Amino acid sequence: MMRVRYVVLYVNDAEACRRFWIDQVGMVEKHRAEFGGFSIVQVGFADQPFAFELVPLALMADNPDGLDLATPSIALQADDLEAARAALLERGVTALEIGEHSGVRSFAFSDPEGRWFAVTA
Repeated sequence: MMRVRYVVLYVNDAEACRRFWIDQVGMVEKHRAEFGGFSIVQVGFADQPFAFELVPLALMADNPDGLDLATPSIALQADDLEAARAALLERGVTALEIGEHSGVRSFAFSDPEGRWFAVTA
């Protein structure tokens, strides 16, 4: 079983966006990580597991994966990565091998238009 974990929004001013979602929309800061001198913040409603992850566009300057930064990236979560990947492969979905990135086990799969989606444990 998979569920939506968070949606990545690529933003010009992460702090202004964080303040907007918290001060004006009523969300809370759920998680913060520092990466390459940038803060990546997740915001969401306190009573819901879903979050927006605000990623500074400047962090993605070299964009090695060729992501369309105008399109949000969706991260899914699965209790059993192996089973989730196997189920997608059975249905004809292109999925990468399970790997570990920054201490998090995950794999990615793509849709017919070439958008990639991450699945984490």
